[in-house]
Amino acid sequence: MKRHINYYFLTLVALLLLAGILFLATLSSLTSLNFFGNTNYYLFRQLVRILIGVVLCVIVFKIPLPFLKKISPILLVVNLLFLTFVFLPFIGVNFWGATRWISIGAITFQPSEFLKISAILYLAALVSNRFSEHSKKGWAALAKKSYDNLRRLFIPFLLLLLIITVILYYQKDLSTLLITVASLIVVYFVAGTPLLHMVLAFLIAATSAVFFIARESYRIERLKVFFNPEIDPLGIGLQMKQSLIAIGSGGIFGKGLGMSVQKFGFLPQAMTDSIFAIIGEETGIVGTSLLILSFLLFFWLGLKIANSATDKFSKLTAIGITFWITSQAFMNVASAIGLFPLSGIPLPFFSYGGSHIISELIGVGILLNISKNG
Repeated sequence: MKRHINYYFLTLVALLLLAGILFLATLSSLTSLNFFGNTNYYLFRQLVRILIGVVLCVIVFKIPLPFLKKISPILLVVNLLFLTFVFLPFIGVNFWGATRWISIGAITFQPSEFLKISAILYLAALVSNRFSEHSKKGWAALAKKSYDNLRRLFIPFLLLLLIITVILYYQKDLSTLLITVASLIVVYFVAGTPLLHMVLAFLIAATSAVFFIARESYRIERLKVFFNPEIDPLGIGLQMKQSLIAIGSGGIFGKGLGMSVQKFGFLPQAMTDSIFAIIGEETGIVGTSLLILSFLLFFWLGLKIANSATDKFSKLTAIGITFWITSQAFMNVASAIGLFPLSGIPLPFFSYGGSHIISELIGVGILLNISKNG
């Protein structure tokens, strides 16, 4: 029987996008006027990016899932190649000490944002294929062959994590690395792989994270601010201090849409990393609570789509994409209220930026595709 897409999920994403556009329209107007003499400069750029994302969303919605599974290794290899291109002169762009962007003519994008999708697709295809091969032998036989499990599942999984880790380490993009690795570990775990594999992967990831933090002084500074938000309020603690002021001054109902004070140069990265703080200032506890509930609903509907999937690849892909977007949202929220160190992670569907919102809409298209074919 031909199924319909999950219209509840589609409606929720549409509402999140509209809310993001509305907040960005009021938030970016002054900055646009100061730098470009046009109050709608940033808004129009974001609308173009959303339009591109919607077009790509429709395209991946139309692609047959078996074909998407088949080309997943190609997508990953191409994505990894673009990740290495950021280090090439005249193409790679260095911004604030980090080399994460590629600039080709008028087009600038961040390949690591698309790695979240390509890596999830590849791992879901890899694991589903391996289990399909093993299922013919019987699960009792599979349980006795730990060496086969390591060779066919765990070692390829670790190699994938190692490649991603090395590339993102040199790009100084620890936040994207955390989101990507966490999403891949979740996909690997829910596939029914041995628990020992999960424990080993977690220990390796945790050890690597400690190593990467210790290697960069600015990451240690962020940890200091996390444990003591009052430290150096005019220096390293400025963003956290102003973020908490913005959220606290919003009260229960907020100051009103467009009435934020912190956006007038007080709060760094107000349109990107810190947009949740501005939402809290303008809409208060009521507005931020609705936003958090919206992402919880996104998570629940995403899991429902995964649960309705009829094949392992679709199920694992849906779980991976759902976890990636919601964990990114809650990491951004936690950073804004001091429950997690400042990470530079954008708020899905809200923060200004092209690569992240295009990749999120591609993920939405895949989820809708799975809901239609589940």
